[in-house]
Amino acid sequence: EDDYDGEFRYDRQPVGALQGLDPERVVYLGTASKSLAPGLRLAWMVLPEGLVDEVAVAKGAVDWVSSATDQLAFAEFLRSGAYDRHVRAMRLRYRRRRDQLVTAVAAHAPETRVGGIAAGLHAVLTLPPGTERPTLRAAARHGLAVHTVSQYRHPTALPAPPALVVGYATPSDSAWPGALETLCRVLP
Repeated sequence: EDDYDGEFRYDRQPVGALQGLDPERVVYLGTASKSLAPGLRLAWMVLPEGLVDEVAVAKGAVDWVSSATDQLAFAEFLRSGAYDRHVRAMRLRYRRRRDQLVTAVAAHAPETRVGGIAAGLHAVLTLPPGTERPTLRAAARHGLAVHTVSQYRHPTALPAPPALVVGYATPSDSAWPGALETLCRVLP
């Protein structure tokens, strides 16, 4: 089980983990990639007791990139409650940004629809027909790093409606208002 967007769900409480219902049959996986930084390469598993030794041996045989210092610092971050405080603060920050994105797009680009579940760090902006490529080029000219949904589809999949994937977590607090304003200017 991987609760991919569990920390950053904005419209309701996250669903409880299946692992809690049957801890001897479900492996629960998580990562600090979105909540802290992908470069830390920190993840965890909550394992059934019968798998702990086997997984520890397998991890030791292949894992030479996880810094012991980072792991110990993260363990203290968890133990002290600082990680929970950090995630709560980031959840509020990202929810505020997502709400601002939804409001700004509705006001400045009424033919564009913001979709996707209210979770994570990205939104999908469905564009009017024929506007995906020109919008992508305009965004790039203005220094915005957005992607088309079609970039994430298998080549043999049916075509998707024209849409952009827009991340709202990366800009700094000082850069966010300008990035949002620029995005709204390039949307059809």
